[in-house]
Amino acid sequence: MVDTEQGGMTVSEAGRRGGNKVKEKYGSEHFAKAGKKGGQRVAKERGREYYVQIGTKGGKAVREKLGAEHFARIGKKGGEAVKETHGPDYFAQIGKKGGRSKRPTTEVVVSPEEVEEANRYLRKLLED
Repeated sequence: MVDTEQGGMTVSEAGRRGGNKVKEKYGSEHFAKAGKKGGQRVAKERGREYYVQIGTKGGKAVREKLGAEHFARIGKKGGEAVKETHGPDYFAQIGKKGGRSKRPTTEVVVSPEEVEEANRYLRKLLED
């Protein structure tokens, strides 16, 4: 049973209305900025290892739910998207580089913004 005695609406409805008011007043960018700020704080407090852990957990959960073939399907979809964006010769061009870096690296550092961008890209692929 939903408790609506005090204000005549559910907590969910009150939250939705409040969120819509904030959106009207400040715009959608307000939420994007708040999310970005929160992500930066988490990155600062918990470090890169935190993102590795949650990424690993997420990957295992997806594998359990959808199977290992899922990664092959989205990889193929991603490859097709890259080919469409950069042209059919793109993979040949990067293949000639042989995976060599211009400078040696010892650690890959990923910013919270890059993590969010990758998540948006993957969600878009999964929607298609």
